[in-house]
Amino acid sequence: MKKSNIHFASELAELVKPFEQSLEQLKVQKLKLIIHAGTPKTGTTSLQIYLDKKQRKLRGKGILYPHNLEKLKNPTAPKHQWFEKNLVTTHVESFLENFKNIISQVKKDTHTIILSSEGIYNYWWDFPDESKDILCTLSKLFDIEIWAWFREPLAFIESYYKQCIRNPKIENNHCYGKDLSFAEMLDIEWFSQHLNYQGFITDCQTIFGKNNISVFKYEGDVVQEVIQKLGLATPHDNPTPRKNKSLNSATIELLRTINRYDVKAKDKEYLIPHLKKINGILENYANDTLIDEKSRQRVLKISSPIKF
Repeated sequence: MKKSNIHFASELAELVKPFEQSLEQLKVQKLKLIIHAGTPKTGTTSLQIYLDKKQRKLRGKGILYPHNLEKLKNPTAPKHQWFEKNLVTTHVESFLENFKNIISQVKKDTHTIILSSEGIYNYWWDFPDESKDILCTLSKLFDIEIWAWFREPLAFIESYYKQCIRNPKIENNHCYGKDLSFAEMLDIEWFSQHLNYQGFITDCQTIFGKNNISVFKYEGDVVQEVIQKLGLATPHDNPTPRKNKSLNSATIELLRTINRYDVKAKDKEYLIPHLKKINGILENYANDTLIDEKSRQRVLKISSPIKF
């Protein structure tokens, strides 16, 4: 891995070098790389769809929201999931290939690149030390800024529980696609550690620098916040419609029943539109919380929220 990391650093440095002169003309020392790390259930999908649709407008302001490699699974998806996937597996060559693809899209007037994937936060605790070394290397080649939105812990962890139940089963993951109550899932360290907001921020500050982490309180419309930050706001902007509607307790019970069977991922995905219809019909009947009082107290005790 050490040799691979050196190879990664030297080759990526050579790719970035041709842009130094144009960046100097823009009075910018390095290409800025904004990494939107989520968190899950904070309007990330809506933001990714917006940035993807506004690629041309962003380019006009020197901002690149890059296309993915064609050979990736689902390459047209408006997110950059390869980022965390390559880091979880320490697949340095693939990580480098994806960055080569990004650099190939950089133009002389480009000063900022934005990458977005809620999985960066989601799988942060699965990154081995070797992969965090790569992130340190990346911070020397780019002016990195981490963006992360955080919800109130109880609302976040209940919503995240629902997502875990909805997801297909994945080998070595004890939460995805399982028939587990909220209390049972809270007993699993991989799940409960997602409440360690401050731990994530502290890790990022160590790797990227204390002043390079931007933390935001989720207030319902991330897209509008980013529009303002990027200078894209217009007088006619409307609130952003939610792309992923939360599942109610009745639909979660149905999903838990499905999860008892060895249902293939593609078959489970086929069932989701039908479950969403059921969810819509039952939304006025089954809006009770999935967190019992004992679990509520546990969440408040183990969570490490951000002080805004």
